[in-house]
Amino acid sequence: MGCWFSKKSKRKSPEKEPTTTVEENTTSNNIALSSNATEDPPKQYSWDKREKVDPKDFMLTGLKDATVGRLPGKLNGQQFVIQDCDNCKIFVLDHSATITIDDCTNCCIVMGPVKGSVFFRDCKDIKCVVACQQFRTRDCQKMEVFLCCATQPIIEASTGMKFGCFQYYYPELAFHFKDAGLSIFNNNWSNVHDFTPVSGETNWSLLPEDTVVLDHVPAPDPESEFKSVRISAEASRSIVPMTKGGRRKESDESCLFVFFSGDYTTANARKLIDEASGKGFVLIQTKEVSMRPEDVSRVFQNNAEGLLEWITNGPVTALELNGDGVVEACKSMASDMFSGTKVFVSDNRNTSSRDVDNFFNFADMQMGL
Repeated sequence: MGCWFSKKSKRKSPEKEPTTTVEENTTSNNIALSSNATEDPPKQYSWDKREKVDPKDFMLTGLKDATVGRLPGKLNGQQFVIQDCDNCKIFVLDHSATITIDDCTNCCIVMGPVKGSVFFRDCKDIKCVVACQQFRTRDCQKMEVFLCCATQPIIEASTGMKFGCFQYYYPELAFHFKDAGLSIFNNNWSNVHDFTPVSGETNWSLLPEDTVVLDHVPAPDPESEFKSVRISAEASRSIVPMTKGGRRKESDESCLFVFFSGDYTTANARKLIDEASGKGFVLIQTKEVSMRPEDVSRVFQNNAEGLLEWITNGPVTALELNGDGVVEACKSMASDMFSGTKVFVSDNRNTSSRDVDNFFNFADMQMGL
């Protein structure tokens, strides 16, 4: 590697400094001032042009008997804080980075997709609809949570906690899920971990399957600013598929149905769910995960060879459907409805349970569950 060196200059013998008159100084200063006056204005950087953020726009605090929140497009991925609210209906209908809820009582809260964590602390008598990457509570009492959570929900020093599957819709919700980086198929709502269990006591339970969301978390008041947002909590319209979760299965027969990545994977999965539900089958769980060649061999075993090339386009979406005769029904639906689509379906009921266990055990390990 070469190095550059500057040439050392020869020291000159000292000379007498010339004297300068007052007139010359004045002229020199005038020239300098004139030069400064013609200089370009200071350069503006992107952060100088950024819109100023008012923290008050990203918090709700000290409210009572109010219907409040944020309309779509008002948060755009920012953090949000809710604290010291009593008997309020709160609608945060936008995606956000994180949301913390502190010291709230007797409130109904709806939150659009949250990229990071939702953390309830010191709250009581709360009913909420939540979609997030992480869900936590600490020192809370009597909460009903309709949840979509990508990881395992955690409660700590909390009692009277009840959980149900996320069921909600508003027109921008699908885009908000995408903006928050959440998959509608990765929902661990019923897989709750109690960080502080008490021997002989149950701190959490699952809500009845026939629970109606709007009976617990009402729609906005007709006179509120949210009246123009078309909201629905019907399971058939919910962005997140309604799953049975950890409840007991009604049949010993389950089927694994896997869609490989393509242009219409989400639409096809929804179409299958609707068709299967119409036939009386029950959706137990769903997952969306990426797979490597070695994962395909481990999960699909004897069927792996024909599937290797299909995993290169992106993550796979898997569904467990349950009910007597579900395997033959799924094979028929795959043939009739998805003949030109890349899918895997359990071949027979004798091996279908193994297919389900292999895939969802792998998916849970991938997601750290």
